[in-house]
Amino acid sequence: MVDLAQAAVFAALIAVLGLPGTINLSAGVPITLQSLAVMLAGAVLGPKKGTLAVGIFMVLAIAGLPILAGGRTGWVSLNSPTGGYFIGFLPGVLLIGLLTAWMMPRYNIILGIIINLIGGALVVYIFGIAYQMIRTDLGLWFLIKANAPFLIGDTIKAVVAALVAAPVHRGRPGLITPLRSTSA
Repeated sequence: MVDLAQAAVFAALIAVLGLPGTINLSAGVPITLQSLAVMLAGAVLGPKKGTLAVGIFMVLAIAGLPILAGGRTGWVSLNSPTGGYFIGFLPGVLLIGLLTAWMMPRYNIILGIIINLIGGALVVYIFGIAYQMIRTDLGLWFLIKANAPFLIGDTIKAVVAALVAAPVHRGRPGLITPLRSTSA
């Protein structure tokens, strides 16, 4: 029951961080704070509860709640060329959670930043760019260049997520079950 409650709180956090709306740069991809919440879900809750949180959020968005940035629903997102970024939240949080659990029981901020960038930016970008290539006639290199400006914001989000996760894990050791043996 505690796992579900924690996941529900993070699903709500993802929705709330979409309320400020979006800033559109190139290629029509919006800058939102929701990807920060996805990074936090994986870094704080780990693979099981973090993925559950994003799954709850995605189901609610697909069911028609306007909880994506800009008041969009999951169907609106999936029917647009940028729907792959929404899809990428799930594998992104899973990877962040798994890599964070591998790092535990001691959270390392630098490694946490790298993990957040891999799952919260690289994985999400892979899904987003692939989806845009399928839905439009835009080429891979064009889309990679179009996404480059977002790396600055995503790097800041990765740092913030790691800086939040570190004290959480110091204060709540065992929140994530380590995936590797710590015995020498």
